[in-house]
Amino acid sequence: MPAYKNEQRCTWTAAFYYEDWTGERKKKHKRGFKTKKEAQDWERKFLNQKAETLDMTFSEFVKLYAEDMKPKLRWNTWLTKEYILKDKLIPYFSKKKMNEIKASDIIKWQNTLMEMKDDDGRPLYSKKYLKTIQAQLSCIFNHAVRLYELKKNPVHAAGPIGGDERTIEMKIWTKEEYKAFSEAISDNIESFTAFEILYWGGLRLGEMLALRPEDIDFENDLINVNRSLQHIKGEIIITPPKTKKGIRIVKIPHFLTREIEMFAKMQYGLEPDHRLFMLSKSGMHHELDRGTDISGVKRIRIHDLRHSHISMLIDMGFSAVDIANRVGHENIDITMHYAHMFPHKQDEIVNKLENVNDWQEAI
Repeated sequence: MPAYKNEQRCTWTAAFYYEDWTGERKKKHKRGFKTKKEAQDWERKFLNQKAETLDMTFSEFVKLYAEDMKPKLRWNTWLTKEYILKDKLIPYFSKKKMNEIKASDIIKWQNTLMEMKDDDGRPLYSKKYLKTIQAQLSCIFNHAVRLYELKKNPVHAAGPIGGDERTIEMKIWTKEEYKAFSEAISDNIESFTAFEILYWGGLRLGEMLALRPEDIDFENDLINVNRSLQHIKGEIIITPPKTKKGIRIVKIPHFLTREIEMFAKMQYGLEPDHRLFMLSKSGMHHELDRGTDISGVKRIRIHDLRHSHISMLIDMGFSAVDIANRVGHENIDITMHYAHMFPHKQDEIVNKLENVNDWQEAI
């Protein structure tokens, strides 16, 4: 690897030829290195990237991954990825070479995360968050396999982190529990209407907070879900919904349409393109706490209202496809994750099969 010294400035320059992705031969040079070794190291890293080999460290490849993926992702999505990369992945795998990371290395990393405890001795990370962290690690290696000829993704061989995801507890409210809660907060019409949309419409919190009067078809009982509100670095940002299928038209019960319309008419100076709700996410959490304290129902998360809506629809007998389309799930596998919550449905199925069979075996 040639490197040339500038005697006047006492610095080194890396200068060499390489082939770009079209096969064209090009010259590359970079000045200002303090030592010959620094110039040669920079050349080696540059050629590794251009040659699409994986003889580079994990942290070097993450930079390449960022160049490839950051322009394609929503800002808030990239910020979430970036935090996990910097805080949970790079500190552990930073200096390991991509083509030398094995499944055993992944398992050691998994165990390290699972053994972390908070001040009270409880696991530092929930099973769900551990799964999110590992999913990002797997994304890195999938990218390397797909575009940079890494032979295989070691995360696949290592297996899931934190146990089977189906063991993660999911809390929901029954219709009776929700009605008790909604009655407890009915003195605040804004939060009451907002929670009604979450429970009876199945919207995500950000989708509900981004709603405008022009998104509601009051004549036909429809909500046009096409935006989501996010708080990013202290700023309110309006983005598209979480997934492509998140852009959807949701049919709502007529009573909910009337509730939304009544609330909208009470808002002085509200224009069609203004946000319908000025609640913050922290304000919603406060109202959730207030309602559970007054009503005495069990505490759940705000997102569990969406789970409650989906579970209610499953219990009512609607198909996974219909429910997935309604709530904006990317595929029905996500929706089917809720089915285990209603084991009694198996008995109902068998009873119905018995009833439709006219032939009875003689005993």
